[in-house]
Amino acid sequence: MIHVCSLSKIEETVAKTGAEWLLSLLAAGTEVTRPASISRENHLHLVMHDIAVAQEGMTMPGEEHVRNLLDFARRWDRARPLVVHCYAGISRSTASAYIIAAALAPKRDEVELAETLRALSPSATPNPRLISVADTLLDRNGRMIEAIQAIGRGADAFEGTPFELRI
Repeated sequence: MIHVCSLSKIEETVAKTGAEWLLSLLAAGTEVTRPASISRENHLHLVMHDIAVAQEGMTMPGEEHVRNLLDFARRWDRARPLVVHCYAGISRSTASAYIIAAALAPKRDEVELAETLRALSPSATPNPRLISVADTLLDRNGRMIEAIQAIGRGADAFEGTPFELRI
């Protein structure tokens, strides 16, 4: 089970779910405190901004980020939940949850997965750059990109409501 939340909900989500794995996707300078129940080796902190096109002074999500995310997800034993978070729980984290589910369930239909994501999180607006890079790395031939474009931008929100995504 993948649990998605914002930075402010990490402690609560980890405690409630019994998660032992944590994926953090934050801009440089945004601090995250790893909950005591998460071992250092089960926490991946990727530093990137929530942007889709290069901007001076910002770190755009790239191939190295997505490769690290995929390697981490494939190491996850799935015995206990994985919590994925970004600052607001709306863009980088929802994209990453979608990518992880697609990678770990390669026969799962991209459209069904995107529609499930939308149903679980009305505010989900997956980062298009992360989706695009993953689509290439997972040989999905544009299907991930098209499926995420089809669900469109999520509802406006300051912070997403935590949710769980089954693989």
